Amino acid sequence: MRVALARVRLGIVRSVSAQPTAPAAVSSDRFVGSGRDLRMRSARGTIVNAVYLTGSNALTLIKGLAVASLLSTKAYGTWGLVMAGFMTLLLLGDVGIADKYIQQDDPDQRRAFELAFTFQSLLGAVFVVIILAGMPLFALLYGRPAVIAPGMALALAIPAFVLQTPLWVHYRRMDFVRQRKLQLVDPVVSIVAVLALVVAGLGIWGLLLGELLGSWCAAVVVARSSPYALRFRFEKAALKAYTQFSWPLFVGAISTVLLLQVPVTLTSRLIGVAAVGGLALAMNISQFTTRVDTVVTQTLYPAICAVKDRADLLFESFWKSNRLALLWAAPLGAAAAVFAGDFVHYVVGNKWHFAIPLIATFGVNAALNQIGFNWAAYFRALNRTRPVAVAGVLALIAVLGIAVPLLVTQGLTAYAYGMTAATVVGVTVRLWYLRQIFSGLAIATHVARGIGPALFAVAGLLLVRAAAPGGRSVGRVLVEVVIYAALAIGVTYLSERKLLRESVGYLRRARLVGV
Repeated sequence: MRVALARVRLGIVRSVSAQPTAPAAVSSDRFVGSGRDLRMRSARGTIVNAVYLTGSNALTLIKGLAVASLLSTKAYGTWGLVMAGFMTLLLLGDVGIADKYIQQDDPDQRRAFELAFTFQSLLGAVFVVIILAGMPLFALLYGRPAVIAPGMALALAIPAFVLQTPLWVHYRRMDFVRQRKLQLVDPVVSIVAVLALVVAGLGIWGLLLGELLGSWCAAVVVARSSPYALRFRFEKAALKAYTQFSWPLFVGAISTVLLLQVPVTLTSRLIGVAAVGGLALAMNISQFTTRVDTVVTQTLYPAICAVKDRADLLFESFWKSNRLALLWAAPLGAAAAVFAGDFVHYVVGNKWHFAIPLIATFGVNAALNQIGFNWAAYFRALNRTRPVAVAGVLALIAVLGIAVPLLVTQGLTAYAYGMTAATVVGVTVRLWYLRQIFSGLAIATHVARGIGPALFAVAGLLLVRAAAPGGRSVGRVLVEVVIYAALAIGVTYLSERKLLRESVGYLRRARLVGV
């Protein structure tokens, strides 16, 4: 839960054309090549994005853990409420402007960029007002007036997000190296600034100022390097096309907002702000499990748009990308479950002991949620956004009908278990839709091959613990971590070496030909 994530929510991941689709040859700003060229470009982009996101999210995780250790549970929980409110409002703006720009094939790419920048600026202006008006309402819902001032101050981040719109051009071109170099400014500046200001005793205001500084430094660098001038252009026809595409995404965003806010609000009122801090900590840790979905989706989306009329290439990209994501997420999610207690005891401190079941269960849920994780990208590229709205509403119903009643009656741990059931519902819905466009999708095989290495590693670790029971010393925990990692990596290589070699092979060939 951090300000930098809002940049993604406002504009790095969703789109469909404002203009009738033109032949690929007239699109001067899209990477055009054969299926092999796209595979090589995507393979290299996956590595570039993986290195960037792993590094930046590792910095974010370190920053979050350091702040959790430096601040009291109450202060950290207050910041969690601030960010929950802020991110909730920004989720309402997740209406696909960036994706729309990536997918379009307008022969005049300067015009296309100016339209996208104009709509993004208008959206940003609207959300400054929404944040200023909305944060006091969230404070009323939470019963925590302390969130009002820092929450309203976060509105200063919105213009910085808008000025980072030129990143979309590099993304469309699949020039991931350029894109990530520019984005690196934010996490590097923010971690230095946040830690320095928090250590200086500024509390959550140190967090706020540090995050704002990172976002604005990145905005200045990105804006100065824009391939196109940041000019405004407005056309009613383009606005109508954006609106027709975006309304299902807005419905999905509202569902997501309620899905996040109802549990947080109830937790704050029924259990306390420290419990909200536990939720925030568990979410931060589980998000590291899901980073491959961000890597793969961001890498593949422009390629998916380029081959949206090639059913064979679409299916290949989906099948392989999901297997790779599960091979990452399943072992990490399972690790969160089996090492949650050790992590709390040795890393963040026993003050977070109550959050151990949350950390463990959220890790498993994050792994389950990787099954068909990037399904919406394919439907957006095919200009079918209604399923996104339907899936969002059904997920909300599952959370309100299963997880929330358990939270109210049984507490946080039961809520986490209820979220597991809701996650299963969501995954089932997306798989049902995927079968409509990928009739050859073997679901059982897909899931089994993705989670198999994680299950084997967990079984091996449990056998080690049963054979040699004892205390949880630092040395023992480290040995178990090594054993678990070795088992997961070894089984992954043995079962998926063909896929791994193919992926690495595309990367090597891409380097040789300069892709």
